[in-house]
Amino acid sequence: MTLPGAPFVARRDGELELEGHSLAALAREFGTPLYVYSRGAMRAALAGYRRALHGRPHLVCYAMKANSSLAVLQTFVEAGCGFDIVSAGELERVLAAGGSADKVVFSGVGKTGAEMQRALEAGVRCFNVESRGELDRLDAVARAAGRRAPVSLRINPDVDARTHPYISTGLKSNKFGIAHGEALATYRYAASLAGIEVSGIDCHIGSQITEVEPYLDALDRLLDLVEAVEAAGVPIRHLDLGGGLGIRYADEAPPAADELVGRLIARLDARGHGARELLFEPGRSLVGNAGVLLTEVLYLKRGTAIDVAAGAARNFCIVDAAMNDLMRPALYEAWMAIEPCRLRADAAERWDIVGPVCESGDWLGRDRMLVVAPGDVLAVLSAGAYGMSMASNYNSRPRAAEVMIDGPRATLIRERETAGELFARERLLAR
Repeated sequence: MTLPGAPFVARRDGELELEGHSLAALAREFGTPLYVYSRGAMRAALAGYRRALHGRPHLVCYAMKANSSLAVLQTFVEAGCGFDIVSAGELERVLAAGGSADKVVFSGVGKTGAEMQRALEAGVRCFNVESRGELDRLDAVARAAGRRAPVSLRINPDVDARTHPYISTGLKSNKFGIAHGEALATYRYAASLAGIEVSGIDCHIGSQITEVEPYLDALDRLLDLVEAVEAAGVPIRHLDLGGGLGIRYADEAPPAADELVGRLIARLDARGHGARELLFEPGRSLVGNAGVLLTEVLYLKRGTAIDVAAGAARNFCIVDAAMNDLMRPALYEAWMAIEPCRLRADAAERWDIVGPVCESGDWLGRDRMLVVAPGDVLAVLSAGAYGMSMASNYNSRPRAAEVMIDGPRATLIRERETAGELFARERLLAR
């Protein structure tokens, strides 16, 4: 069976490995829960975008909300990438990882005045503006600072990305972007503001998209608008086509990055826009299949055979990772492959993989046919995106440690939190 993340995730003599490193051995060395990432897998995923964009003016801006750990950012800094951010905190992470603000695009519907001011001071490449109210506030902040803020307007093209409703961003019913029908007037307005410099146009329609057609539909609507805006005398210097390309979690078959980008470039060329600078904002597709979450089996709690057969009870495999470590299953009912790090020869049974958190929604996988025993280590695959970046301290649980594999080296890139660190900034009331 081919595993998600192949060829970097594979079995050898029954032992599950990531980039040739035994995951069971890493669990013994660093403890669990543990996130482990392959730097080679990240570089390989980025190479697909680079191949398709070779010879054209472009910037690949890693959408760091997918995974904002400093060593992950460092990997993309060293590869020459820019970054797509949605908060001032993310900007500070980029700078701490050695990134340059002039390769940063600042997205998000709710930028505060303080965030705008900090981004202007740092010299971000562009603000992706999502409403006229935001445009007015950015204009005021920029004028007060004696600057002009470079902006793209994020356009909502009302295109169905055919993905989970929580991660769809390009429909009229979503909170994101400026409606396509209001965009021309908003561009004219932006061009009239003293603190604003129109730079480009932006479109992002969702996440975990597994088809090319929604991207092509959105691109056609965007190009129609570019032609109208430039006919009105407002030049557009770059096209930001967003991100959102999906990965394989189970049996999905998303296009390869070079196939997707190649199809988009062909459409751009056909419509006479091939010379424009292109920006892309991939996140999940760069890191999703580069990571795994390791967790130890604590206890097995079996329902009676009669109750399980009747659907009145289930078999529970209780592990030490929980919804606070990996939120995707609880939040989206996301399916992620779960594999034992070492195979056993016994007959498989059906298990729900659940964590210690005091919520019935605390599960990592349901109805999984596995051979497990207490002390075994399980690997949740395709956990490099929206795992650690969405982790919390619910139930006062310290967040997991993280390890980065880079060829023969396995480096601890985030220490496991301690209980004391959870409340180090809290204060008791005076007695």
